[in-house]
Amino acid sequence: MQNFFLDSRINKGLTYEDYFSGFKAKAELEDFSAFPTEEFEHLKMAKLNFQRSSRIHRTFSPSGEIKELISEITEPQIWIVISEDWCGDSAQNIPYITELAKLNPLIELKIFPRDSNPDIIDMYLTNGTRSIPKLVAFDTDGNELFQWGPRPNQAVELIAKLKAEGKTKEEFLEQLHLWYGRNRGSELLKELSELIKNVLVNARS
Repeated sequence: MQNFFLDSRINKGLTYEDYFSGFKAKAELEDFSAFPTEEFEHLKMAKLNFQRSSRIHRTFSPSGEIKELISEITEPQIWIVISEDWCGDSAQNIPYITELAKLNPLIELKIFPRDSNPDIIDMYLTNGTRSIPKLVAFDTDGNELFQWGPRPNQAVELIAKLKAEGKTKEEFLEQLHLWYGRNRGSELLKELSELIKNVLVNARS
């Protein structure tokens, strides 16, 4: 059981509605030129990411297969997502995760901003880095069921390939978001489906 269960901190995570509301407020800012450089860049990215996330929420329709799988969850689960709204990978993945969670009232989704919760992300490092988003699912006793992130395996392989070819960050991020646009969440959903199936199998054994 992680410490944030022991001290009830899990309850202090944001609902997705609250997270998205703050996200929207940033996206609606008309002028943020007076902000310090890092905050300026984050606000600029949040504006673009809000468009990405909103598009997914508008267009995504879960398949009958994924609906049936999520309906097989019969015990409460808590899904925590460590994220920041300026993160492009978060914008491309969290809407799908949220839409899945909505399919079953037994799934409670909590968002923890990475930068104000460094101790939490430090429990879920990726190759020693604080990469986001990270999804970690628990039962109500605080037992970890599965974790996913920060991006689908195909996207990880794409970035590794582009870096090996000497592409700049700007170039590989452009290719990454083109990949997300073409993939439409299918790799993410495939990976999450396998993780959920494993949990269900273990629960029955």
